[in-house]
Amino acid sequence: MPETTPLSQTGAAQEEVSRQTLSELAGAMSDTPAPIYQRVKQAIISQIRAGVWKPHQRVPSESELVNELGVSRMTINRALRELTSEGFLIRMQGVGTFVAEAKAYTPMLEVHNIADEIARRGHRHDSRILVCEARLADADQALQLGIATGALLFYSQIVHYENNIPVQIEDRFVNPETAPDYLQQVLNKQSPYTYLMEIAPLTAGEHRVEAISASDEQRELLQLGEHEPCLLIHRRTWSGSRVVTSARLIYPGSRYQLFGRFSSHG
Repeated sequence: MPETTPLSQTGAAQEEVSRQTLSELAGAMSDTPAPIYQRVKQAIISQIRAGVWKPHQRVPSESELVNELGVSRMTINRALRELTSEGFLIRMQGVGTFVAEAKAYTPMLEVHNIADEIARRGHRHDSRILVCEARLADADQALQLGIATGALLFYSQIVHYENNIPVQIEDRFVNPETAPDYLQQVLNKQSPYTYLMEIAPLTAGEHRVEAISASDEQRELLQLGEHEPCLLIHRRTWSGSRVVTSARLIYPGSRYQLFGRFSSHG
């Protein structure tokens, strides 16, 4: 089980942007007639792209930036908010603002194991099981799994971490007829993806994507700011004619993007 250590306390995240680097930011401010907040944004982006401000480094506070750049707090606040929404920075409530890594992505048209995705990026995957239990299906869950209302189903909720940073909440409903040992396997630390692919090989799947506002619980689990949006993927998979699983995969919008590729054959 990973420790949910704030980003500011992990590895390179202990480093802060130095005073010298902060002075270089002032020098990177252009004299173009663009609005000041845009000039601040471009200066910060140029420092990030040049590798001067590195991933996971703590960004100077609004007060430090105001004093160093000689601009208003409102200007700095707008620049940081927009850089966060554009994926250049990560603002973690009660912790601080940090330089983001280039956004990870999830293949949109395929079904992959998140642990494998993270490993391919050269990072460490961990997970924490919050719920793993049998329950009775309500009408919507029964419809999604193709079973009767009130029938038994398996449910798990797992938070996935990339280098100790939460990147996905996985809510999964499983048809016991297709995966009878699901609860035991997950509790024994076998990944849901690995077990399900072994016991009920995937033959078809569907995705539906929407942007959502995180609940208080989701915000806490993903270490999100107050108004940070999330991406929600609704996923169902089949093995033969039977639905195996129905899952809700919730990603922090500032740290993830979806990617798909298709070709036309004429």
